[in-house]
Amino acid sequence: MLNDKFGRQFNYLRLSITDVCNFSCTYCLPDGYQCDTPRDFLSKDEITTLVNAFAQLGTKKVRITGGEPCLRKDVTDIIKLCKNTPNIEKVAITTNGFNLINKIDEFAEAGLDALNVSIDSLNPSMFKLITGHDKLQQIIKGIERAQQLGIKDIKINAVLAKQFNKNQLSDFLHWIKTNKVTVRFIELMETGYTSEFFELNHLSGQTIKNELLAQGWLQVVRGKLNGPAEEYFHPEYQGRIGLIMPYSKDFCKTCNRLRVSALGKLHLCLFAEQGIDLRSLLTEQDIPGTAKAIEAAMSNKHISHELDKRLTGATTHLAMLGG
Repeated sequence: MLNDKFGRQFNYLRLSITDVCNFSCTYCLPDGYQCDTPRDFLSKDEITTLVNAFAQLGTKKVRITGGEPCLRKDVTDIIKLCKNTPNIEKVAITTNGFNLINKIDEFAEAGLDALNVSIDSLNPSMFKLITGHDKLQQIIKGIERAQQLGIKDIKINAVLAKQFNKNQLSDFLHWIKTNKVTVRFIELMETGYTSEFFELNHLSGQTIKNELLAQGWLQVVRGKLNGPAEEYFHPEYQGRIGLIMPYSKDFCKTCNRLRVSALGKLHLCLFAEQGIDLRSLLTEQDIPGTAKAIEAAMSNKHISHELDKRLTGATTHLAMLGG
């Protein structure tokens, strides 16, 4: 098992396979994708080497992210190779869902265990305003198809922003009354490109937490492969509510995940100052060498990010590393 000097164990890899995104969300890429980095993304062979190295170090869960991972034509093959890697127990994907309805059947056949879809508003007009695309109903059809296929671990990611969805908790609560999905409200995080937007729109998830507790919601015990969300359930609702609050006290205390960019750089934190380049080892298909490099890097992992000090590291926008 991978450990750091603070006693935390790391069993969860977030793997970006592209930094390209076709949406222009206000809080991430308001001007759209700018193509300001090399597009020499990891090949399937390099990904195979990487995932095997992590699996040998105790990683049990791989989440495929982007940018928008479904823009890669070989995304289904990547799901399959992750699922077929010895010791990997869970394979997930995070997507904006733009073509989910067309891809989810092959994802399920490839072994996908969990699905996260970004939906910042259930109001079609607001959704279009946030993302630049009128695709809400098509995305929801993709989610419904995933449910029909038996994918039970489905989460909806909604970024909190004052200007757009401050008062839409009731819409999501109505939806999950009879729909077995988890809606996760994510506090807006500042990045290098979004300081002004952050100042205007940041909302604390604590307000929603207080509302849930007042309405009789109860906290779920976090599983060993889970991410940082606090999840809540209510006996009268089929679905759940999750809260990701990176500005809360001790948020990083239970950190269990590492990130690798689409260009093969290991990031010990979403807001680290730089990534550690593994590309040459991956190109050589050197699994032992890759594992050794990952282990060596762990001594440099910090106890926490420093978002409260407005230090955002090298992260200019969330699409560059998959959030």
